[in-house]
Amino acid sequence: MIIEFVGADVEAAGKSVAALTSSWGYQPEPAPTAEPANDPDTKGVDPVAVTSLLVSIPSAMLAVADIADRIRKRRRAGELIERAQQLAAQQAAVLLVREDGSVDLATLTPDQLLDLIADEPSGT
Repeated sequence: MIIEFVGADVEAAGKSVAALTSSWGYQPEPAPTAEPANDPDTKGVDPVAVTSLLVSIPSAMLAVADIADRIRKRRRAGELIERAQQLAAQQAAVLLVREDGSVDLATLTPDQLLDLIADEPSGT
């Protein structure tokens, strides 16, 4: 997910959101450049290995893991939106950058944010 800060004190806004994500165990990283991957050491995924892994995991375990993951992500999305709303009160906008435009995080619900992130290509 790429987050952009716009407003009077973007450095403070960035530090505030970075502190929140750090408490979750995620360190912020600068946005990647749009350079094509030409590394000869890059390896692809073995489709047979992936298929055998997926078949070996019972579907009920996947469903439970998905629900637990969604609950955890929804709580974190709510915290991120609350922080964006606090920063909006200080006249700093926190935007979710997407291919089709930017969305102000302060205007979203946790479920809307999760849906937007789920619609993104997996490379971001």
